[in-house]
Amino acid sequence: MIWLELLNFRNLSSIELHPVRGELTVVTGDNGSGKTSLLEAISYGSTLRSFRRSPRESLIKNGCERAIIRLQVESAARTSLIEVEISPHRRDQAFCNRQRVSRTNDLLEALRVTVFSPDDLVLVKGPPQERRDYLDDVLLVSEAKYTSIEQNVERVLRQRAALLRQMAGRFTKEAEASLDVWDAQLDDVGTKLVIARERLVEEVTPVVASAFAGLSRIDASLQLRYQRSFKGELGDALRIARDDDVRRAVTTVGPHRDELCIEVGGLDARTELSQGQQRAVALALRLGAHEVVTRHSGTTPMLLLDDAFSELDETTAAALVKELPAGQAILTTASPLPEAVKPTGVVRLRDGTIRV
Repeated sequence: MIWLELLNFRNLSSIELHPVRGELTVVTGDNGSGKTSLLEAISYGSTLRSFRRSPRESLIKNGCERAIIRLQVESAARTSLIEVEISPHRRDQAFCNRQRVSRTNDLLEALRVTVFSPDDLVLVKGPPQERRDYLDDVLLVSEAKYTSIEQNVERVLRQRAALLRQMAGRFTKEAEASLDVWDAQLDDVGTKLVIARERLVEEVTPVVASAFAGLSRIDASLQLRYQRSFKGELGDALRIARDDDVRRAVTTVGPHRDELCIEVGGLDARTELSQGQQRAVALALRLGAHEVVTRHSGTTPMLLLDDAFSELDETTAAALVKELPAGQAILTTASPLPEAVKPTGVVRLRDGTIRV
């Protein structure tokens, strides 16, 4: 990224940032100064989604009619100008080089990002949905074809759930025929998603394990394991579970019920590690995702690290910077920089203004 301009984005009225190209830029500032919002805007310009899972309306500064994000991005192939206008009562207006963009994939071709935030502890401590979302997000950013697969899985699950509610625990020939249709579709697209996730876990595990070893001082290896919610073929599992699904009015097997298991030295990372160790696992997961996206897309994503030194001792903080992959990265912190950390550029965000 060459530069970023924001207008009325959250608490940032007007701001311009010129990060160090191809290197690490650290943005310092007090809590509430807008550091996270800065990274959120960059990520939004790539995905049209808030990594904080915030509603669109909250991205617009109070009392303003719209928010504007402008990003100039340079790659080996081209220089792109991304512009996004966020308004409360209509869909986002997104442009790349002044041309209207209708698909997020078009923005991803210009800018890919990998984001780490303090909330990423939920990847380790949270429910299985958080870990499934992690896998799906990596797939979506890596290859455009997974967008339609995930969307189709979600569509079929919604339709099947609606039908199960309508059945109210009672079988009819018409309802069973409809259920057959949705089960066949879920077998098709659900199996594709599960296989893609399993391949991703196999690919990302050694990268995550290596990053975790560099970040922690634990003499134990990290392992990722994809755990299906069913045995055998998904279509067969759906037929076996049908009576229970109808009785409970929910789909009990499928990709939406699978789990990504994380173990360190055979211990469950959710319950057996300290919070500092869990944070190292979360960082390693993001660094692993960054590497996989780079391999598949052929471009290095911009790495965004929000409050990355939070709850890290000085040794681990220095190890994190050492583990950062080559390429452009922006890291925010409210704390003083550890002495061992020597970024290429440091800027301060204060009162909505960037100060070098």
